[in-house]
This record gives sequence, C-alpha cells and structure tokens, in this order.
Amino acid sequence: MADHDTLPIPGTTLFDGDAAAKGYALNALCYSFNDAANRQAFLDDEDAYCARFDLTPVQRKAVADRDVLGMIAAGGNIYYLAKLAGIFGLNVQDVGALQTGKTVAEFKQMLLDQGKDLAHG
Repeated sequence: MADHDTLPIPGTTLFDGDAAAKGYALNALCYSFNDAANRQAFLDDEDAYCARFDLTPVQRKAVADRDVLGMIAAGGNIYYLAKLAGIFGLNVQDVGALQTGKTVAEFKQMLLDQGKDLAHG
C-alpha cells in the first residue's frame, strides 16, 4: 500500500486496528445495547452499567458528557456508538452534524446539496 493510502482525512479520526483495540470496552458497551434490558439497565444506573465494561476514564467521561466526538476519539466505532446515541435521543443526522461541526440543519442541507451534485454530475 502506498504511503498516501494510509494518511487520514484531515479533520477525521481514523478507525483502524489501534483504534479498535483502544475502543474495545466502549464498543462492547454499545454492542450490549442490542438488548432492550441492557438499555434499561444503563438508564437505571449509568455508572454501575459502565463499570461492568471497565471503560477508561476518558471513555467514561465522554459517555457521561454525551460527547460523541470524544467517544470516537477514544476508539468508539460509529456503528456501535449509534446504539448509545439512540439512548441519548440522537438520530443519525444529529451524529452526522456533530461529526462535521455543523448544525443539524446545515448537515441536512449538505446532504441535499451532495445529492443534487450527484444527480447533475
């Protein structure tokens, strides 16, 4: 693979093997939310539920602060984090806006504009 193929996109957090290893506990927590009983257990006692997964202090703070970008930086995979974001009342467009630093309205408009570009490209 050429060096330029391994460079991250500016402004993004690369999810690679190192990030996956770093984020294992956080991603395992999020994966557990496939079960409704686990989602309820998290809502009932967030600290106790998070303690079961041995999150790092950085991961725990990001979860407590509802900081999706912080969770991504701490090794969170967006596909797993979507389960946690749903518990926080965030949808995919909310998370997309957070990832791009835009408001939800700006993010939606960006998607619409890109769709127009593809249709006329």
